Amino acid sequence: MKSQLNGFTVPPSVTGAASQTQSHSPSHAPPLNIQPPREQWGGKYEFLLSCLGYCVGLGNVWRFPYLCYRNGGGVFLIPYFIMLFFTGMPLFLMELSLGQYGAAGPITVWKCCPLLKGIGIGMLCVSTLVCLYYNVIIAWTFYYLGNSFQSPLPWSCDASANAKFCSLKWGSQACVCVFVYAFCSDRVLGVRSSKGLHDPGPVRWELALCLLAAWVIIFLCMLKGIRSSGKVVYVTATFPYFVLIVLIIRGATLEGSLQGVAFYLTPVWERLANAQVWNDAASQIFYSLGIGVGGLLSMASYNKFDNNVIRDTLVITIGNCTTSFFAGFAIFSILGHMAWRKGVPVEKVADTGPGLAFVAYPEALALLPGSVFWAILFFLMLFMLGVDTLFGNMEGITTAVLDEFPQLRANVKHKTLFLGLLCFGFYLMGLLLVTDGGIYWFTLIDSFSTSFGLIIITLFMWVNQFCQDIVDMICHCPPWCTKVLLYFKACWVFCTPFLLLFILTYIFIEMYRTSLHYGLYVFPLWGKALGVCMGTICCLQIPIWAIVAVCKESGTLKDRFQKAIQPLNSWRVNNLNSSTQEQRVEPERIDGPFTVNLTEVDFTAMAWESSEA
Repeated sequence: MKSQLNGFTVPPSVTGAASQTQSHSPSHAPPLNIQPPREQWGGKYEFLLSCLGYCVGLGNVWRFPYLCYRNGGGVFLIPYFIMLFFTGMPLFLMELSLGQYGAAGPITVWKCCPLLKGIGIGMLCVSTLVCLYYNVIIAWTFYYLGNSFQSPLPWSCDASANAKFCSLKWGSQACVCVFVYAFCSDRVLGVRSSKGLHDPGPVRWELALCLLAAWVIIFLCMLKGIRSSGKVVYVTATFPYFVLIVLIIRGATLEGSLQGVAFYLTPVWERLANAQVWNDAASQIFYSLGIGVGGLLSMASYNKFDNNVIRDTLVITIGNCTTSFFAGFAIFSILGHMAWRKGVPVEKVADTGPGLAFVAYPEALALLPGSVFWAILFFLMLFMLGVDTLFGNMEGITTAVLDEFPQLRANVKHKTLFLGLLCFGFYLMGLLLVTDGGIYWFTLIDSFSTSFGLIIITLFMWVNQFCQDIVDMICHCPPWCTKVLLYFKACWVFCTPFLLLFILTYIFIEMYRTSLHYGLYVFPLWGKALGVCMGTICCLQIPIWAIVAVCKESGTLKDRFQKAIQPLNSWRVNNLNSSTQEQRVEPERIDGPFTVNLTEVDFTAMAWESSEA
């Protein structure tokens, strides 16, 4: 049966299609897929403590103090704070603002500019690599923490297994040094049983169990999302500060502590002319603040729309760097005491990275009265620091996936299953890092996962009219916020890109000139090439997904590009508290598959064809 439309005869199939099209019009019917409401932090302190716990991690304790004394003592603070104010703070604010304004994870948030969706994918790749090796550190901490409940400590001279090897001509100080290194190399890492990267050897079951326990704890703490992890941070983010204060007070009472503090802070002004000092300062800022990994963006996505993101940026970044500075006093006061007891300079007992946390400092603790108590306190602090940071990295991954597949967020069983499979998958991949040669793979991933790939990703983190978007969020905030925003805008336009390019250039030069090594072992060329591939894969996500975004559009190449940089209609629809949500919708953009809407011209053309027939 035929019908009439605007005076023209229209076949039933056409009218049916037209009516079907109209019935699916968003103006006549609600959307079919209603996303579940997005969680929000229980209070502003939960967000601040979560971000502070995420930023204040193991690098503040074992990396910053070492970099400070290696690069000129107190002089290192000059490039450190310059990099903080001109790269760290601006990029930190950008990532927090992007997550809070978009109310979405690292991938979905790039609906503001589909051309840059690859940045979110790249963040996800970097975060995956970081989570893979970071929980191995927590497993090491678990192992040391469990052994710290033994009296005497198993790496001390008084332990039954070590007493028979102690010689009076060595003295207890020399014995402790040997036993701590043997405990770390043999009982923990088993590195002496491996020949290198090509010979991982068997899995060390003690560490495998510790790694499993670490992932179970992460799973349980994140089971209910920010509702559970937001409460856990009240303990995990504040306890390390209590331990640091106790260690500083204890260190100040020890003989020789001032020698360690003087070594930590004595300036060597000539070091300022060395490019490595500036590169180390920038890398520490990136490493400590966790920029470009997606954790900050994800945590900020659970904020209220009008949260004062500028205030949070200042509090978290300054608090993080201040913690790094004061952690140096806790570390070097006790290392100074150890150097005094051994009668050697402080540089002979100082170390970096895992060597400082699991060799040098345990050795110092073994020489203190009540060594068991101090060891338990120290390794419990390391555990809290590591868990907080891993919360942020895992939040970046889970939020990205849940935003892309919102049905998982609505179904508690499916969400629990997804989180369980994710943690179990990380555990299986992490078993490679707890083999006899696992430390070599750990060093490889640690060296390249947050290297040039992370810097390149942050170089692309720029969004059009970004300052105006921040003003929209902080319109009810104090006037000083708008004035501070002018400073950040100047950094985004001039200072930050220049400094990032300098860091990137230096990294590539050092990567070409120097070889990667762990102790006396030099990594083979294929191992270094594998590490470069890790960073390259993270970077390649940006051009790959940019090409995909352009190919999805229609028109000329110029038209496709212009469409690919325009926000989608669903940009920032997840945040139900936004009063400006409706004002942000741009009707000319279609977020979804292409559809065909029939117009009067179509029916006119069909009528002419039928009349000609």
